[in-house]
Amino acid sequence: MSPVRRCSRTACGRPAVATLTYVYADSTAVLGPLATYAEPHCYDLCSEHSERLTAPRGWEVVRLAVDAGPARPSGDDLEALANAVREAARTPRRDPSAAAPSDAVGGPEGRDSDPMEVARRGHLRVLRSPEQ
Repeated sequence: MSPVRRCSRTACGRPAVATLTYVYADSTAVLGPLATYAEPHCYDLCSEHSERLTAPRGWEVVRLAVDAGPARPSGDDLEALANAVREAARTPRRDPSAAAPSDAVGGPEGRDSDPMEVARRGHLRVLRSPEQ
C-alpha cells in the first residue's frame, strides 16, 4: 500500500492535496488542507479537482488555505513534548531490587515490562540508562 494518499475521484491517481467535507445542516462544502487521517465521510482531492470543485445549487463552498509545504511541528507540539519530559523527570525513581507492585509499568494486563523502562505516561516511556 502506498504511503501517499490519492485523489478520491474515480480514475484519478494523482496525490491528494486537500480534503473535502460537507456540513449538511448549513448546506456548506468545506475544502481545506489534507486531513491528517483519511476519514470515511471526507474526500481527498488532488490539486486539479480541488480547483475545479463546485457545489450543488444553494450550497456554499468554503475554501480554506491549502499549504503545499511540508508539515512542521507547531509551538504547541514542542511545548507539550517539553512538558511531558519535565513531568517524567520529576517521577521518583524506584529501587530496581524492590518488588514491583501489581500496577507496575506493564499495566493491569500483567504484561512483562521492559527491564529498561522506569515509568510510563500515556505513550511516552522513561528508560533507564544501560550503565545503571
